[in-house]
Amino acid sequence: MSEKQVIVRVKRQAAPNQTAQWEEFALRWRPSMNVVICLRDIAENPVTRDGKKTTPVTYDSNCLEEVCGSCAMVINGKVRMACSALVDKLEQPIRLEPMTKFPVIRDLAVDRQFMFDSLKRVHAWIPIDGTYNLGEGPRVAPEVQEKAYPLSRCISCGSCLEVCPQVNEGNKFIGAAIISQVRLFNMHPTGAMHAKERIEAVMGEGGIEECGNAQNCVKACPKDIPLTESIADVNRQAWKQSLLGWLLG
Repeated sequence: MSEKQVIVRVKRQAAPNQTAQWEEFALRWRPSMNVVICLRDIAENPVTRDGKKTTPVTYDSNCLEEVCGSCAMVINGKVRMACSALVDKLEQPIRLEPMTKFPVIRDLAVDRQFMFDSLKRVHAWIPIDGTYNLGEGPRVAPEVQEKAYPLSRCISCGSCLEVCPQVNEGNKFIGAAIISQVRLFNMHPTGAMHAKERIEAVMGEGGIEECGNAQNCVKACPKDIPLTESIADVNRQAWKQSLLGWLLG
C-alpha cells in the first residue's frame, strides 16, 4: 500500500517585483500535522511533486501556538493562522498564499509595517516612566477588566485587515485591530489621560469614518475579539469629542 501523502500548493514570489508562480509538493502524512509542519518538511527537502529541485518556502512563524500572529496567511482561500490549521481538516490540495493587503517580501512572508505604524499613530501604549518605582498601579473595576481582557488578546496578525473591503489601495483605513486597541488603552485608568489624543488620531485620514461596517473582521479574528463592538464604542467617543469640540469652540 502506498504511503499517505499531503499535497500542498504554494504561491511563490522570489521578490516584491517578481512574478508569482505556483509550486506543488507531495509530503509524507503524519498525525496532527499542521501547515507549519508542511512548510518545515518542504524546507528539509525542497523538491516539487514532479521532482524539480527548488528553494525552501519563505514564511513567518515564531510561537507555534497562535500567540505571536506572525504565521497568518491565506489557506485554501481563507486567512488564518498556519500553526493552528490542521492538515486533516483541510481540503487537498492545500493552497497557501500570502495575504493580499500587505506588500509581499518573498513567498508567504509579507510586510506588516503599516499595522505597526498605525499603532504608533494612535499611541497604543500606556506612557509610564519606568525609571523609578511608581508603586502599585490604579485599581481597575472587575467589570472593566472583563471588557478589556478580550481586547488585550490581539496578536496583530492582520487577519481583520485582510478581509476588510475598506483596506485597499484607494484609502488608508487603519483597520479594526488598531481601532480596538484605542478602545483598550482608553479604558485603562492611566491610558485614559491620553484618550483625547488617541481619538483625534482615529478621526483623521483613514480613521474611524472609513469603516464601512462590513463586519468581516469579527468573523476572521482568530482570537474572537469583539471588533465590531470596539468600532462602535470608539465611534461614539469620536462623535462625543467632535461635538464637545464644536460646542466649546
